[in-house]
Amino acid sequence: MKASLLLIYTGGTIGMKQDPEDRTLKPFDFSGILDEVPELAKFALRIDAYTFDPLIDSSDVDPDTWIKLTHVIRDRYDDYDGFIVLHGTDTMAYSASALSFMLGNLAKPVVFTGSQLPIGVPRTDGKENLISAVEIAASRDAGGRPMVPEVCIYFNSHLLRGNRATKVSSEDFNAFQSPNCPVLAEAGIEIRYNRSEIRKAPQQHLPLTIQDRLDTRVSILKLHPGITPAVVRYFLLSPETRAVIIETYGSGNAPSQPWFLDIVAEADRMGKILVNVTQCQAGAVNMRIYANGKRLEDAGVVSGFDSTTESALGKLFVLLGRYQDNARVKELFQQELCGEITV
Repeated sequence: MKASLLLIYTGGTIGMKQDPEDRTLKPFDFSGILDEVPELAKFALRIDAYTFDPLIDSSDVDPDTWIKLTHVIRDRYDDYDGFIVLHGTDTMAYSASALSFMLGNLAKPVVFTGSQLPIGVPRTDGKENLISAVEIAASRDAGGRPMVPEVCIYFNSHLLRGNRATKVSSEDFNAFQSPNCPVLAEAGIEIRYNRSEIRKAPQQHLPLTIQDRLDTRVSILKLHPGITPAVVRYFLLSPETRAVIIETYGSGNAPSQPWFLDIVAEADRMGKILVNVTQCQAGAVNMRIYANGKRLEDAGVVSGFDSTTESALGKLFVLLGRYQDNARVKELFQQELCGEITV
């Protein structure tokens, strides 16, 4: 029996081709994907397509998009061996991160991919990204189990864990990196899988579950020299916010001025969840190295360890949606749930 994959096109550059009449780039019908990428016919696979209507520009992706994606996967989970999500690059890391937490007991590949150039132009990177994503999503180990049963991003020859990836370039084909997690696979002449890094599927045959109740009352405060008390107070003390991701310096450091620490302590007394994530692409938060970081910890800030901002956001949305008790959210946030932090 042929393996089967579902191609989910949400929007984005990869799905564009040039109109022969007015020469503008327009989305094409993915039900005719074999006409655009005939190489896919060489795989012994059944590939079906599902297209969002309307298509969503990457910059317009929001939690409702993620919920729709989880519903599409849930409703068709038993019918397909894997899923490929074609998505704009600007928010791809946010979407892949969120879905990694929203899809419970996942035992099949969910591979995000896209392109920097439309699939309908000669130098597109979209064809290689799509072809390799298809091969990865269909791959099985010697026991017949999916090779990569997790949410991931394939781009420019590299397969990255979805909740470890971040976009690093708007111009290069090498648009994504995961500085704190090794690649899961690398495509050269052959696709070489980093088996020790790939998460294992649940041991028992458990049904897929989804967490589609999200609480988005989260703000992101990026620290910078010269930041004012008014700005910090606005982000940390807003009554509309349950959690704040504080993007700090280096290994988790922040200003040591009394006014800053007083606002942080006041937010903690209000029951806010304050999460420390470093602005650095590589490395982790450790609030016990320097005095400034230790002051944050003493004021109630919890560590984001080596998680990306995208991952921290998706994790908080899911945990806040599941639990009303902020203390419980804090506890679970500091635990590794699906490979998003190094423990």
